[in-house]
Amino acid sequence: MSDGFLDEAVPDSEAGELEQATVRVILADSQAIYRVGMRKVFAVEDNIRVVAQAETLANLHIALQRFPADIVVLEGELLAGTVDAIPELVRQAPDAKIIVQVVDKDESNTVELYRRGVRGVVPRSISPDLLIKCIRKIAVGETWIDNRSINWVIDAYRSQASAMTEPRTQLKLSPKELLMITCITRGMRNKEIAYQVGTTEQVVKNYLRKVYDKLGVSDRLELALYCMHHQLLKQYPTQELR
Repeated sequence: MSDGFLDEAVPDSEAGELEQATVRVILADSQAIYRVGMRKVFAVEDNIRVVAQAETLANLHIALQRFPADIVVLEGELLAGTVDAIPELVRQAPDAKIIVQVVDKDESNTVELYRRGVRGVVPRSISPDLLIKCIRKIAVGETWIDNRSINWVIDAYRSQASAMTEPRTQLKLSPKELLMITCITRGMRNKEIAYQVGTTEQVVKNYLRKVYDKLGVSDRLELALYCMHHQLLKQYPTQELR
């Protein structure tokens, strides 16, 4: 097809006849030169077969629907401007393991890719031999990660754990916010809180979102657990909450 989707792809019937040990690969890359180069690298391997190609993220979704794959080699630039691209791919094809190729590896992006379900992050300049080794390792269930990325991931999880166990300093909660927190810990619904405070449900929602942001929690359950763990409400006299 003219847009590069599945050009010279293995037909479904032929792909189904491949040996059980064959690693089926989909190449998702906006640059034809990279796709051609990787195909040539894989062509000399007896048990690695490119079953489809895609030059856009949308075409990759179509390819995954039509061609079962073990590995997706994905150009990192195709993820630009997206938020949930990796989780969506994982949900669509949970058996397909994703390798992302990046121009430059940075800490935040690398950690986020692994957190969202990527099994390997490699540079665009990776050698053919190392790319083959990476694919074989990931195909049998391993994760491909270098020492620097391991340290990044460990540091990120340590920071996350610390944030969940240590109260934020210099919290500035208004009396009305504290009242709403108290209501939440008592199991009250937004409608009941609105009646208690003398406002609307939408205003309650707005206040709660501010509280979530200040405390670093994401929902009512985390808010209640945070308050119990840090005994937050004991820091304020009861009369302030009325």
